[in-house]
Amino acid sequence: MATVTLNRPDMRNAFNETAIGEITGAFRALDHAQEVRAVVLAANGPAFCAGADLNWMKKMAGYTRDENLADAAQLAEMLRTIHTCSKPVVARVQGDCYAGGMGLVAACDIAIAAETVNFCLSEVKLGLIPATISPYVIRAMGENAARRYFLTAERFSAQEALRIGFIHQTAAAGALDAAVADIVRALSANSPHAMREAKRLVRDMAGAPLTADLIADTAERIADIRSSDEGKEGVAAFLEKRKPGWL
Repeated sequence: MATVTLNRPDMRNAFNETAIGEITGAFRALDHAQEVRAVVLAANGPAFCAGADLNWMKKMAGYTRDENLADAAQLAEMLRTIHTCSKPVVARVQGDCYAGGMGLVAACDIAIAAETVNFCLSEVKLGLIPATISPYVIRAMGENAARRYFLTAERFSAQEALRIGFIHQTAAAGALDAAVADIVRALSANSPHAMREAKRLVRDMAGAPLTADLIADTAERIADIRSSDEGKEGVAAFLEKRKPGWL
């Protein structure tokens, strides 16, 4: 397991162009690290992430449209890199999570938050919209909830985030690390190749129309995974009542 930690606690872990570049680089490197089975995205300090850094926002206020477009493209690439990482990514949300920070959480595969955490999509209060994070946030919480929270900019609790499906689990603050460790332990027992393909399966199938081509694609995927080295090893280990070789 590897951990990527947001470490600007004095700035409530708000991100700027430097942080965006560092996060993107870290996930690109971990994507190719064969010894890593899972990645935890964590943060130091009382907040998980407050979104965009105020000083960065002041600088962006003077940008041309083209400069804003280039800046937004870097943020979009960071989120895409997290979302498409071949390793399972677990968000450990220990503190409040606002605006762009919610995009970070939504781009992860599994999100666990402390019971005291508050969430907020605050962009419209500033005359903005959560555009870059929207593909991930809407997938995580659903269109109906997104319509409300995109428009109202209300704060909502970890319990509400769990109810609408934005996060997968809550835990008492003192039990957050144990809850994350349980998930990582479960992930570490699984075939790395199968988890990579399972992630791709969800991305490709979610919302796709149920066509003959889609059905054929699913048949091809199971045939490919059955004939893969880890697929053969996993089935053999199960039948022989032994641990598979990837453990």
